[in-house]
Amino acid sequence: MTFTNSQKTGVIATVLFHTGLLLFLLYMVLNIPIPSPPEEGFLVDFGNSATGLGLEEPSAANVEDAAAATQKIAPAAHAVSRPAPASKVQDKGDEDILTQEYEKTVAIAANARKKIANEKKLKLDEERKLKAREEKQRRDEAFEKQKQEAEENRIRQDQEKKIGAINSRAKNAFGGGKTDNGSKSTSQGNTYGSGNQGSLNGTPGANQYGLGGGEGKGISFSLSGRNARSLPKPAFPGNESGIVVVEVIVDKYGKVTKALPGVKGSNTVDPDLLEAARKAASAASFNTDQNAPAFQKGTITYHFILQ
Repeated sequence: MTFTNSQKTGVIATVLFHTGLLLFLLYMVLNIPIPSPPEEGFLVDFGNSATGLGLEEPSAANVEDAAAATQKIAPAAHAVSRPAPASKVQDKGDEDILTQEYEKTVAIAANARKKIANEKKLKLDEERKLKAREEKQRRDEAFEKQKQEAEENRIRQDQEKKIGAINSRAKNAFGGGKTDNGSKSTSQGNTYGSGNQGSLNGTPGANQYGLGGGEGKGISFSLSGRNARSLPKPAFPGNESGIVVVEVIVDKYGKVTKALPGVKGSNTVDPDLLEAARKAASAASFNTDQNAPAFQKGTITYHFILQ
């Protein structure tokens, strides 16, 4: 076993202290006078003290005076013979021992409290880790469930499409229409309202709606009792086709004061086509009519056709 310097010093000091204490106690025991056993069978001179000097028996009066003097001197002699230093040294040693025992007890109690605190901390850490694992497991299970439901929906939709295609082929075999695919939908397109946007000569499922059922080409307008002076062509973005109807407000002098694109009759909501039609309608002009309403409402229709 390896001792540190402080431990070595403590051991040496303890050994020296107890060795000195043992030698001191032995010294005190050896110096204590042991009374000799009383002698028997000898004649002892009459007297009233353990000490005395002289060859002649004193009278009673002289003996009383000597006894009084002896009592005055005796307390001082007894006071000198008290072993006070030994008692003080012994008490100091006991105090040191009690102090060491108290310090050990305090240290043991502190270690016990620290151990309990560490155990509580470890327990709380374990509980937090367990809760985190349970929460992660719940999230993973929820994610897997959503993933499974999405896959099931995809499979069901694929099956419905296959069944619709089979039903369509079966109906066509007995004179069914081009779009008899078993679908429950009542409307299709990319504008608004109900209907099946597209062309009678188109292909079902092509997802390119074009002009739908519109008629005519170029620019047309509807403004009761007025003639067009100028109908500028809109800037065609060229990435989409469709019909845009613009509602216009025209004053007595034939100037367009307001233009609102995308009203009823339009079959597209493409923002580029709507903006091009609005700008063109705002630049249009009509003839002057003093009898016309101050704010006459009409429409200008633009057909955007891909070349």
